[in-house]
Amino acid sequence: MTLTFEAEITPGMRAREVVELGRLAEQAGFDRLGISCVALWPDTYQLQTLVAAATSRIHIGSMVTNPYTRHAGVHAAALATLQDISDGRAFCGLGVGAGLEAFGIDYPQPARTLRDTVIAIRDLLAGGKVTQDGAHATLREAALLLPPVQRVPIAIGTRSPQVMRLAGELADVALVGARHLTPTLVADYRRWLAEGAARAGRTPVAIEVLPRVTLCVSRDEQRALDSVKRFAAHYLGILGEQGPPVAPARRAAIAAALAEARGWYFDLERYDPPALLELVDADLARAFAVAGTPAQCADQLRAVLALGFRGVSCNLAAVRRDTNYAGLRETLEGAAEVLDMLRECTHR
Repeated sequence: MTLTFEAEITPGMRAREVVELGRLAEQAGFDRLGISCVALWPDTYQLQTLVAAATSRIHIGSMVTNPYTRHAGVHAAALATLQDISDGRAFCGLGVGAGLEAFGIDYPQPARTLRDTVIAIRDLLAGGKVTQDGAHATLREAALLLPPVQRVPIAIGTRSPQVMRLAGELADVALVGARHLTPTLVADYRRWLAEGAARAGRTPVAIEVLPRVTLCVSRDEQRALDSVKRFAAHYLGILGEQGPPVAPARRAAIAAALAEARGWYFDLERYDPPALLELVDADLARAFAVAGTPAQCADQLRAVLALGFRGVSCNLAAVRRDTNYAGLRETLEGAAEVLDMLRECTHR
């Protein structure tokens, strides 16, 4: 069985450092590399193009961008450019989006807006003239000057049942964003995907389904775990009863500590209240993230694959070091060992 592994880099660093991490992701054995689209951070499409120019094998795209901050036609033109410079290695990762409050965006009509954007991008990339009165963007006999020769796959990532159904209708790749993966929850996502596929007369087998996991690898197990505890606390609050069982008093204490945190959970300059390190133990951290030594991470990913997946989409978390670049480099170097272990098992 051939496994597919994606990596996502959140670009909280200089452009040259992102490019170097892109090279390392290719060397580590990842098949696809996503560059996060974060409001007011270094631009995802420019970074994708720079990484494409510096690599030769790995596929490159957004993981994921949104339908609000760029017009669908702007997305399509950027993707056509990326497909050209990468010699056919581009993909398009889309989701509803997050962190857009700084732009005054409150995600109006999210599912319809995402649907209209995916259809417009797909049709423009196919070389047609597109007219659309969308929820967020309008097109009038619009056509790309240089549509790509090779098709650009579209991935949709989500935690939402409604958007997973949309992925079943329209996507080539569906990314399961639940983070806390159980057999029951995975079955729910596959059912939602199949319902969407049925609406479009598609077979779910034709859609690649990958779970989203946060990956932090270090030879220092405790440092890796501590690096994702803020993230675990964040997702515990988001998932609520869909997450792992946690005693009410402890859940309330974690929520209170999280309320004192500052900054985004992937930002090195964030403030994590010390109480979180005690309240979020190793088991709870690993309920939401794959973290630890290379061997430990390989074991955790084997458990994820055993849920019926043929690959994993890894949101790389930086080990807490002096810089995001140093922390992500450490995770990537460890990930190279992890992927070797996983692929070795499939070839036996």
